Amino acid sequence: MPLRPALATAAGAALLLLVAAPSAPADSAAVAGPKEMVTVDDTGRIAADGTVTLSGTYRCVDNTGPTFVSSTIGQRSSDLRYGIGGSLAVCDGKVHSWKNTGRPQTGESSAPLAAGKAYVEATIVELHPVGGLPLPRFHALQDKQDITLTKG
Repeated sequence: MPLRPALATAAGAALLLLVAAPSAPADSAAVAGPKEMVTVDDTGRIAADGTVTLSGTYRCVDNTGPTFVSSTIGQRSSDLRYGIGGSLAVCDGKVHSWKNTGRPQTGESSAPLAAGKAYVEATIVELHPVGGLPLPRFHALQDKQDITLTKG
């Protein structure tokens, strides 16, 4: 079979799978059970090289795919948010600690964050297998928790 028709067939099959698969809810509250939650500690750390460490606790249940606690941080002086790592979550219904560490990448030589007030969003997201495709399933969300970034 020539290459172009084979690629077109593969693309069409992938499109059919996407259309046939049920869509994941966009609202995390629609899937978050009463036993699922994520919190953010009131204080985060920023190292001299700009590396940020955030932490908190979480609880989740009923996952079938890999599940992670992800976090973003921003400061009021900017509308930008930066992803700070991601840690593997254990969804056994028990409360666990999470800690994410990362350095915001901006392409600039100066660090985009500084010690002081900041806000963090943390999410528990599962890569839930649906029809062979891993689609995001949100277990819990902590929306814009105010924290203090301290040097350390």
